[in-house]
Amino acid sequence: MKWKGRRKSANVDDRRGASSGGSSGGILSGGMVKLLIPLVLKLITSKKGLIIVGVIVAIMYFTGNNPLNFLTGNTNNKIESTSYKGTAKENELADFSATVLADTEDIWNKIIPNYREPTLVIFTRSVNSACGAASSSTGPFYCPGDEKLYIDLSFFQEMARKLNAPGDFAQAYVIAHEVGHHIQNLTGMNRKVQSMRGRVSQTEYNKLSVMLELQADFYAGVWAHHSQRINQSMEQGDLQEALNAAHAIGDDRLQKNSTGRVVPDSFTHGTSAQRMRWFKKGFETGDVNQGDTFNARSL
Repeated sequence: MKWKGRRKSANVDDRRGASSGGSSGGILSGGMVKLLIPLVLKLITSKKGLIIVGVIVAIMYFTGNNPLNFLTGNTNNKIESTSYKGTAKENELADFSATVLADTEDIWNKIIPNYREPTLVIFTRSVNSACGAASSSTGPFYCPGDEKLYIDLSFFQEMARKLNAPGDFAQAYVIAHEVGHHIQNLTGMNRKVQSMRGRVSQTEYNKLSVMLELQADFYAGVWAHHSQRINQSMEQGDLQEALNAAHAIGDDRLQKNSTGRVVPDSFTHGTSAQRMRWFKKGFETGDVNQGDTFNARSL
């Protein structure tokens, strides 16, 4: 994919290396700390006690705890990293992701009147969102509550190493798919599906979830269609990289590789064949009106 030298989106929240906060799971609870404050104040009035307090503060600082929180009784926060330096490869992936996001902005602003651009949050290990806390193992996701896409860049390495889905256009497909969920949020389709939770059986709700995911794949294909038409950014093999990625994350393939069994009623994202078919349909037509996965005769 030809992406270097192109515009990068300003809608990127780079949280790599930052603490996502935490619970009060330390050695001391907030209540216990408050009880110890008078003792600390007494210690610092003597030379020996001052040395002891100094040692404690030094230990807290170098283990990532803010010493000021000890005095205020707040044990929930840690000092956040402000000098994170990623590897050259990781920084390149961050630039790549920002460039792909910018391209989706350009395309969807042309297709959807008054398009509201989402934010891409890049994190490491764990993150807090309006949808709750998540770890890298969750994989890339979109949160409608704050209209943000979340991704740990290590996922791209997992795609290549564990899923056998390498390539920059495979990575672009992942970002475009999450933007597809943002489109669904803007159209209200996401809310319609969510409103059915608890009103239908789990099997039926899973089917609705599959349709939602396949539509996001279709929207990713629509983006690729228009991006290629306008920018000619795709290179030989790029389309196959995206289709290979869609195939790699099909429910049937993931289940078979994980457990050796395939349970269709538990599918939430669609089969490999379905995901490939809907991405390809979006890519070939470029017509958002042809992406009604919910009423399609054959998924």
